[in-house]
Amino acid sequence: MLAASIQVSGEPLSAAEVQDICDRLREDGVRLLSVRGCRLSDRDFGRVCRGVAASRCLAQLNLNLGVVSSIGRARHLADALAANRSLQTLFLHGSPLLDAGLEALNPALAAHPALVCLDLGDCLLGDAALALICGMLPPDGAKSGDQIAAMLAVAVASSRTLEVLDLEGTGLTNQSAQVFLDMVENYPTCLRVLVLAENEVSSELQQQISDLLSEGEEDGREAPPPPPGHAPSSALQPIREKPLPWLPHSSKDSSLPTVMLTSGVGESLLAEAEI
Repeated sequence: MLAASIQVSGEPLSAAEVQDICDRLREDGVRLLSVRGCRLSDRDFGRVCRGVAASRCLAQLNLNLGVVSSIGRARHLADALAANRSLQTLFLHGSPLLDAGLEALNPALAAHPALVCLDLGDCLLGDAALALICGMLPPDGAKSGDQIAAMLAVAVASSRTLEVLDLEGTGLTNQSAQVFLDMVENYPTCLRVLVLAENEVSSELQQQISDLLSEGEEDGREAPPPPPGHAPSSALQPIREKPLPWLPHSSKDSSLPTVMLTSGVGESLLAEAEI
């Protein structure tokens, strides 16, 4: 059976629809699941998460626009991520995680063996959440503000898989952005997109970083080799969130390319998945 994509946007999900999604996840029949902006009960959300945990082929999961709306749901998702081994891309854009929600998710995110793209834009995160993102680094005491940006830049520069980093609305400054600019100027990196919108960062700095990342793609700048099974990503088309219809269809190929995305890019993800 060819793996399919399930895409629903902004609709209430009935118990029967949730059951169908869960059945197909457990049968390894879904590679892309998007329920962005959908309304479902806490019980049904837990059922979907158990399906995600059981799936061995799900590569992309879109929970944008408030689907992960409570600490309880964040914990359900964390349990699913701890068991899942196939997911490569996770969208949580516009979910009110707060620092507590990311704290619940952080151990599973940090330990996941395949995740390469994570969208945390507009998740109401603060300095404590940014510190959690840096939890993979050797502990040397709590950091804050621009110190966190420096630590995060070190983690990005050393990562062999991270291609997209969305830090929209996270309270960063020009000093933080300068750290990332120095990183992309001076170190080989897999990073292809860095989103700094809605921060106290000048448009000039943002453009400089974007230009350098684009130049890296155009001139084939060497980056750390990806781990086995992860192919390099294609060119990026940054777009914003737009409503999507229900579009179930079968994948044209059982192999799914790594997807590049920017802030709120559920639609670009879905388009790339059909390549």
